[in-house]
Amino acid sequence: MTESRNYRLVHGGDDAEIPHVLIVGGGYLGMYTAMRLQKKLGAGEARITVVDPNSYMTYQPFLPETAAGSISPRNVVVPLRKVLDRVKVLNGRVIRIQHADRKVEFEPNEGEPREIRYDYLVMAAGAVSRTLPIPGLAEWGIGIKTVEEAAFLRNHVLEQLNIADSTDDPEVRRKALNFVFVGGGFAGAEAIAELEDLARDATRIYPSIGVDDLRFYLIEAADKILPEVGPEVGQKALNQLRLRGIDVRLSTFLESAVDQHIKLSDGTEFEAGTLVWTAGVKPSPVVQASDLPLGPKGHVDTNEYLQVNGVENAFAGGDNAQVPDLNNPGRYYPPNAQNAVRQAPVLADNVIATLRGSTKLTAYRHKNLGAVAGLGLHKGAAQLFGKIRLTGRFAWWAHRGYHLFAVPTFNRKLRVLADWTLAFFLRRDFASLPDMGEPRQAFQEASKPQVENGQLLRRVS
Repeated sequence: MTESRNYRLVHGGDDAEIPHVLIVGGGYLGMYTAMRLQKKLGAGEARITVVDPNSYMTYQPFLPETAAGSISPRNVVVPLRKVLDRVKVLNGRVIRIQHADRKVEFEPNEGEPREIRYDYLVMAAGAVSRTLPIPGLAEWGIGIKTVEEAAFLRNHVLEQLNIADSTDDPEVRRKALNFVFVGGGFAGAEAIAELEDLARDATRIYPSIGVDDLRFYLIEAADKILPEVGPEVGQKALNQLRLRGIDVRLSTFLESAVDQHIKLSDGTEFEAGTLVWTAGVKPSPVVQASDLPLGPKGHVDTNEYLQVNGVENAFAGGDNAQVPDLNNPGRYYPPNAQNAVRQAPVLADNVIATLRGSTKLTAYRHKNLGAVAGLGLHKGAAQLFGKIRLTGRFAWWAHRGYHLFAVPTFNRKLRVLADWTLAFFLRRDFASLPDMGEPRQAFQEASKPQVENGQLLRRVS
């Protein structure tokens, strides 16, 4: 394989004689760990490889605002090769890990699978949406864990308004204007709030659609939403959503979504053109396809030094690991971005210490500083330092301020700030591009007969 000049420059010499650090995953933990390793390791100390299906890291807390059009999709991702100029980045998937033999099976996005051998392993594969065997969910549901899903949702919601405004069929119209979100945690509450804000604002350009025609449903199995911000702020956020007309159903389950016909556990049934699933996450499937020890919920079992228990030269953190919470014995740190970002330097330093033969490792200890949630323009909920509780505009400013500080690279900070600044002077854009997910569809249709028996053939999506 031809390697980049920077890669040869840093690692130099005979690769086989240089310890190889393999990082599985290029998200928060993987990218920040690799950045610290390339900064602190000397030339020739180690080769570093990051494997991820994507060529970029996604700043997931900005996905709801991306879905609402407040931030451009390109501005919430960081190109891995841009920030990891001393690291080998491979785009593809690790489909099997045999740590006992220090090797993984790597399947590139294009080409034949091959083996990659390593000396030190960092499991940073993250998490995927946790779905349930609900009829119709796999066919009609969509998550909001990727930038592609966020961009799709924006186009989809606006296209539903286009459908409703263009039909004379009341059933088609009613279905298009029903939007269902399942899951009342951060992802669900922020997504429904941002997209309801978008749809509400968009109704001013649709002559036949008023705000009262929109039906947004938030379905949550628990008896509360946003548990991360505490019961008091969570209740205030719930009241905010309901005052906006969002139908929040607590202690309720989605039972079926066959053919976009929604059935809820409380007996409610209706048609809905939009079904967004945000009801939890689970570790990446590659965790199960490994010989690493796992915890009861399928996470990689680690100690306080972010070492994988029971094996040597393997480390893990972030969403795919259970890391003991030293501040709360017997419990584990929640799998969120705040912990992944803070675990990265500790993990990287411990990898370096192990590589250099030191037994002096650093334990990961972090006290939760609070949680912030954006609930649409000028609306939010926040709990800071365990004492300060905010809602409305102040919470919204806290949300934006924290995440502007946390989003990686000065380039992305500036771009996000530019998006927000322009939004103060320009009204929200409502152009929908529903065919972006299938850009070849128009060309394929043009290649087929368009007219039959003197009549234009009906387009089939």
